Amino acid sequence: MYLKTLNLRQFRNYRDQKVEFTAAKTILVGNNAQGKSNLLEAVELLATLRSHRMTRDRDLVQEGEAIAQIDATLERQTGVSDLTLTLRRNGRRSVALNGESIRRQMDFLGVLNAVQFSSLDLELVRGGPEGRRNWLDTLLIQLEPVYAHILQQYNHVLRQRNAFLKKTQDSELSTQHSELAVWDAQLATTGTRVIRRRDRAIQRLAPIASTWHASISGSTEVLQIKYVPNIPLEDNQPEEVQQAFLAKIQQRAIAEMHQGTTLVGPHRDEIELTINQTPARQYGSQGQQRTLVLALKLAELQLIEEVVKEPPLLLLDDVLAELDLSRQNQLLDAIQDRFQTLITTTHLGSFDSQWLKSSQILFVKAGQII
Repeated sequence: MYLKTLNLRQFRNYRDQKVEFTAAKTILVGNNAQGKSNLLEAVELLATLRSHRMTRDRDLVQEGEAIAQIDATLERQTGVSDLTLTLRRNGRRSVALNGESIRRQMDFLGVLNAVQFSSLDLELVRGGPEGRRNWLDTLLIQLEPVYAHILQQYNHVLRQRNAFLKKTQDSELSTQHSELAVWDAQLATTGTRVIRRRDRAIQRLAPIASTWHASISGSTEVLQIKYVPNIPLEDNQPEEVQQAFLAKIQQRAIAEMHQGTTLVGPHRDEIELTINQTPARQYGSQGQQRTLVLALKLAELQLIEEVVKEPPLLLLDDVLAELDLSRQNQLLDAIQDRFQTLITTTHLGSFDSQWLKSSQILFVKAGQII
């Protein structure tokens, strides 16, 4: 797939900016806080309808404006598509494909696929489980767009159940038992769908990531990725998962009543990353942790390509400066011209002359592209 044009209106610090992409690799050069990352964020939003930098749409709309719009023209083997995402300060979004409004946003997902790799991704290893869950969920949305709807359903039930537990925190157990049982059943049903898909995704991703990791580390280290759901998972069959889910809810019932919050479910899952059987966050140097994240990102690219049958875009946000020369070369060799790549950097010194010759170079200053 190839992103031909991108037009940003009142998005972040861009008033009205159109970009035409003329090469497989585009390098965006500029000082910090000029808008390089904002452009990559716009592409990420078209791919996943999520931003890894902001949770509220109002922060994406230019100050003093009511709406922001991202338009793109994308070429795929099946033809050319025009994508439009409209963001509103009040949080109501709308999407359109080839000029026609799409009612269900999940039908917009899967048109453009992209893998984002930023310096923030180094927190995947060092940070808490929430970051790893978000990373896996974002990948899953691209592998199976329906997952966005499944996750939304689960989070809705979770919020409702938490509100109920909070409201009845100090009341008698018997008076609330029947209503809570309804929420338990819904939580188990929606949560089971999340767990089964996360499990399947890790089963597919783990061997690919291990192979990349062996290649980058010169086979000196063994990477293992393991999905550790909050529910004991003996079998990935829906009935078994659901039964285990309900059984664990029963076990934690008193603690949940006492704390007024849901303690069971995929919002408490973990993805374990180990190198040579040692937890990666405790293991070795920053360099080794970076090798791991690089292997994860290359595995994401490969897995999405296998599933959608076309190479996704790669968005490299200020990441080359974080990698030493050897890891930079591993990454650049893996990309070649196979993936359309957008790269942000503050200077061109870290690229070899062959790369610079074959790349489109754009300079970004105060929300304008030169």
